[in-house]
Amino acid sequence: MTQTLVVGAVQMASVFLDRAATLAKVESYIDEAGAAGCQLVAFGETLVPGYPFWLGRTDGAKFNSELQRDIHSMYLHEAVQIEAGHLHGVCAAARRNGTTVVLGIAERPADRGGHSIYCSAVTINALGEIASVHRKLTPTYEERLSWANGDGHGLVTHDLPPFTLGSLNCWENWMPLSRAALYAQGENLHVALWPGDLYDTADITRFIALESRSYVISVSGVLRREHIPDTMPGADLMRSASDEQISTGGTCIAAPDGSWVVEPVDSAEGLTVATLDHGEVRRERQNFDPAGHYGRPDVTRLVVDRRRQNLASFTD
Repeated sequence: MTQTLVVGAVQMASVFLDRAATLAKVESYIDEAGAAGCQLVAFGETLVPGYPFWLGRTDGAKFNSELQRDIHSMYLHEAVQIEAGHLHGVCAAARRNGTTVVLGIAERPADRGGHSIYCSAVTINALGEIASVHRKLTPTYEERLSWANGDGHGLVTHDLPPFTLGSLNCWENWMPLSRAALYAQGENLHVALWPGDLYDTADITRFIALESRSYVISVSGVLRREHIPDTMPGADLMRSASDEQISTGGTCIAAPDGSWVVEPVDSAEGLTVATLDHGEVRRERQNFDPAGHYGRPDVTRLVVDRRRQNLASFTD
């Protein structure tokens, strides 16, 4: 069995608040990654249809604001509903390229009524099948004005020979028990999805690599003021409250010893490709394996509830 894996991390800007156009861009990058030989390609947090940068720039906490209601209505309309087939094109791109895809979406799931948004990391396997949907456990700070709390259903790993793949959204990567839940399932290739800022990825990427003795891909979006569309309610206010570079990227890859495979990429859009060697994981696990010989389940153990949360259970 091969001991290496070719991976791609796509740092791109959403076609902001336009689901169909952003998905078309994602599919194009999957084709580019496939042509480059990538067996895994990852994208940033809520890339489709975009991260809610307006919350901190347009008085997002103002109760019953007509502007906030209008923006949220547009966001909800453009969010991804997997049950409606919105990801069929991405699944087809994964299948034709034979590559696994990790994609950040703003999800409006039918199993929660279809009118709330969840920050979700979707893993699509090389057969084009949706393997898991992980909804962010706790939205961070102002994100709570837009996103709902997720659950543990997506705290799973996936076989991606020679690696075991797992992923978390943004500041979930700071949650030690969430990381431990993945480590316990044999994770040795971790994807951290971010909206995009160098200060987010520069330290924690190497820290998780050192803690888990795994490869870590931090993949970020980018966004510039010029990307704010005229169709967005309050577009002029959003532009006037934003720097030219709203999101600065920071996509990077760390090795199991904490060294850089790819140093953080500042601002530029594009595909980053790297070859990962499973032998490096084995070398670093010689002296530390957090879920194996260095774990003490007789002293400390983690309990994880992976049931999908629903408001009602019906018996007919």
